[in-house]
Amino acid sequence: MISRRITSVLRQRLAESPAVALLGPRQVGKTTLALALAAEMPSLYLDLESEADQAKLQEPELFLGEHLDRLVILDEVHRAPGLFPVLRGLIDRARRAGKHNGSYLLLGSASPELLRQSGETLAGRISHLELAPLDAEEVDDWQRLWRRGGFPDSYAAASELQSLRWRRDFIRSYLERDIPNLGFRVPAERMRRLWTMLAHLQGSLINQAQLARNLEVDAKTISHYLDLLVDLFLLRRLPPWHSNTGKRLVKSPKIYLRDAGLLHALLHIQDGQQLLAHPIVGASWEGFIIEQILDWMPEGSETAFYRSAAGAEIDLVLRLPNGELWALEIKRSIKPRVSKGFYQACEDIDADHRLVIHAGTDAFPLAEGVRAVPVAALPRMLGA
Repeated sequence: MISRRITSVLRQRLAESPAVALLGPRQVGKTTLALALAAEMPSLYLDLESEADQAKLQEPELFLGEHLDRLVILDEVHRAPGLFPVLRGLIDRARRAGKHNGSYLLLGSASPELLRQSGETLAGRISHLELAPLDAEEVDDWQRLWRRGGFPDSYAAASELQSLRWRRDFIRSYLERDIPNLGFRVPAERMRRLWTMLAHLQGSLINQAQLARNLEVDAKTISHYLDLLVDLFLLRRLPPWHSNTGKRLVKSPKIYLRDAGLLHALLHIQDGQQLLAHPIVGASWEGFIIEQILDWMPEGSETAFYRSAAGAEIDLVLRLPNGELWALEIKRSIKPRVSKGFYQACEDIDADHRLVIHAGTDAFPLAEGVRAVPVAALPRMLGA
């Protein structure tokens, strides 16, 4: 099992809150992590995709009421939304008995239904935590991580071909089984076409009207599909910077498929040589590094990109909880060059830190207060 950085955070949340919802896409490692924690304490694991475990919950208040002294892990909890009022009652009952933490760990595949139900029914009783795919701090080969993506079975596959086959099966399963099982009626072939279109548009500004025309649907339908992919943690919409700089700024968000391995599978990229020769290589690297950075950022940070009508641009703007403003340019080169537009954009927003993230191993100064920094140095700089 690959050690996950989020483990200590999850332990802390369980110590502080009566219920924790661990969310993320399927196959990202939620169950593996939960079972590892379960081995450390008295616990009960129920898989709500299992008919046998569903049968145990015919009378959930009676059954779960017998296990108030344990950590109860409910996997795929979105399949039983009726449990949330029961959990609220059991949590309140345990509180009256003097127990205020660590009763329930809820695992879900990022269903909006789960978020809505838990947010409304368990308000003040639940903490939400996202388990993202593997990041470069959790593995020993970040080039492989970029090629194959961060789903553990894809990263750890015995060969590039086996990894690609896993990712193709994952995409097919999501389209044909998982999305319908989450309660969404979306034609699988239409969603595949959209997913592939988005792969070709990696790192671009969203043009929903064009996507709607290409899929022959209306704008409302496209908006619904994009919201669905975002809710499933498969797509990221990076918002534009909106601070009052006196400049005319781009207002549309950028889109990124969050896992580089899925991006490459949708584009039929089979190995590293094909990736380096593909037109998407720069956007793929940019999206990969953005996901690493966002996974390492302190809780409460804000993210955006900056682009003015005059061409000034910053790939990623971070506002950390202490108020510091970071401007990050992402380059795949080991000898990065920075455009005048980046320098101008840094002046526009008055950035405190101006960094170029590159693929080399050394840090060195560039002009006008900009510093080139290797990818490996970022976790320490951001406090990960």
